[in-house]
Amino acid sequence: MSELSPLNTELGNRFYLHLSAIDSDVTPEQAQALWQDIAANYSEHQRAYHTLEHIEQLFVQFESIQHVLSEPHIIALAVYYHDVIYDPTRSDNELRSAEYAVNALSPYLRDEQCQHIYALIMMTASHQIDALIDSDKYNDAAYLLDMDLSVLGTTWSTYQQYANAIRQEYAHVLDTQYRDGRTAVLEGLLAHPRLYLTDYYHELLENHARDNIKREINSLLCS
Repeated sequence: MSELSPLNTELGNRFYLHLSAIDSDVTPEQAQALWQDIAANYSEHQRAYHTLEHIEQLFVQFESIQHVLSEPHIIALAVYYHDVIYDPTRSDNELRSAEYAVNALSPYLRDEQCQHIYALIMMTASHQIDALIDSDKYNDAAYLLDMDLSVLGTTWSTYQQYANAIRQEYAHVLDTQYRDGRTAVLEGLLAHPRLYLTDYYHELLENHARDNIKREINSLLCS
């Protein structure tokens, strides 16, 4: 077996800390087995953006906001599993990821906790808060969704790397079809009254994210 990368090891250790914070009976070996399944999925050949580096980027964000979360360990597990299934040719990746998470975590979490993670992952499909979510869980969900969109508000060079990686994942789509589909997605984001649901991310990234999105749309239309 090849030696694990530092990123794989760091994320694996973090996974154990979050899971064991919820279930103190989980063993390092059990957590490692779960983690290796996650890592194998995020290392699949069809991925260019939805990789372990994406998970790492979310945890950079997580470090800044975890102190305001009601259930930071639940949010962390949702981060790990939210893109665990990713096939660019399908439209049900969030559903399949949510189901995968419940199946993997049900021996260690209460049913309520599993269903909460399921709901959180499903919300990443639309980046809208489920109207049925409990009021005390709204804040956590909002931060999760904002973290997932934080890449939109990065520097233009980082945003370009993100946009190019998404294009790589959709290499099977013809240029004209990709341009039309991607433009529709981006214009749909701009149509939201606000991209970021929390005041923290809205004030930090909103304007820059909108500028980046408009710039990508222009580049698509000119290509």
